[in-house]
Amino acid sequence: MLTIGNKSFQSRLLLGTGKYPNVDVQKQAVDVSETDILTFSVRRMDIFEPSQPNLLEKIDVKNYDLLPNTAGAYTAKEAVRTAKLAHASGLCDMIKVEVIGDKKTLLPDPVETLKATEELLNEGFTVLPYTSDDVVLAGKLEKLGAHAIMPGASPIGSGQGIINPLNLSLIIEQSGVPVIVDAGIGSPKDVVTAMELGADGILLNTAVSGAEDPVKMAEAMKRAVLAGRLGYEAGRIPKKRYATASSPQEGISV
Repeated sequence: MLTIGNKSFQSRLLLGTGKYPNVDVQKQAVDVSETDILTFSVRRMDIFEPSQPNLLEKIDVKNYDLLPNTAGAYTAKEAVRTAKLAHASGLCDMIKVEVIGDKKTLLPDPVETLKATEELLNEGFTVLPYTSDDVVLAGKLEKLGAHAIMPGASPIGSGQGIINPLNLSLIIEQSGVPVIVDAGIGSPKDVVTAMELGADGILLNTAVSGAEDPVKMAEAMKRAVLAGRLGYEAGRIPKKRYATASSPQEGISV
């Protein structure tokens, strides 16, 4: 069970809704993922104009909790304005804060992210800030009152997987709120690794929507989240320098 703020969710997989080949594939991928939370960019949808294309037209959004994100914002002011637009549309009080600091790498701006998080928390939002794998920044965001921390495994859409497992594990270790690994995941192996480190959830978009078969990849990612979480809860054996016999040696006849 994943708990964010005052809500609990069965699935630990959060799924993005952008960049699918078409809305039919999008719906199939969402269905097979069994996610409870869908995220999307507010700026990519004209939420106040019914005549504009609806990127979620095939999905019954009443069956999901929506997590609008502020993608495209480069300042705290822009992020806050976008979040308020989503709230005014009646979508959700939950918001993923994303404030980009560099156009080439799409890495988040730590200062503006802190500002936007603080202001939206004061406005009563349930805030999930997207951040780099900066251990100190993650602690500051939690101290402000963020309801979850969303560190990137690697740059957005890069598919590089977890490039700094040490920092990610330190963020998880210190955090008293859910840690949801977001950005850079490329394969089910990356998901299992993140979950085995103790992550509370995974947010995916490109890894699924950009796959040759998004529906099969959504299924694979769902299973990877489950396998990784079970492995973390079971507690893996310690790594050893030398071999250890898997069968008892006592009582063997010679």
